[in-house]
Amino acid sequence: MDRMQDLWTALALVLVIEGVLYALFPQPMKRAMLAVLTQPEPTLRLVGLAAVLLGVGFVWVIRHH
Repeated sequence: MDRMQDLWTALALVLVIEGVLYALFPQPMKRAMLAVLTQPEPTLRLVGLAAVLLGVGFVWVIRHH
């Protein structure tokens, strides 16, 4: 049960962080969305994969140290 609580907490924090960004910086967030639309799919996939690997690495370091 503890792992599920961690998962739900992490997802809630994603919503908090994203909400703060849109609340505090609406225009830059709009520009960022438009910039994403102009990127080729392979670039978006590569950036997404890099974010996943970085996030998994952070979680591993936090959990094992």
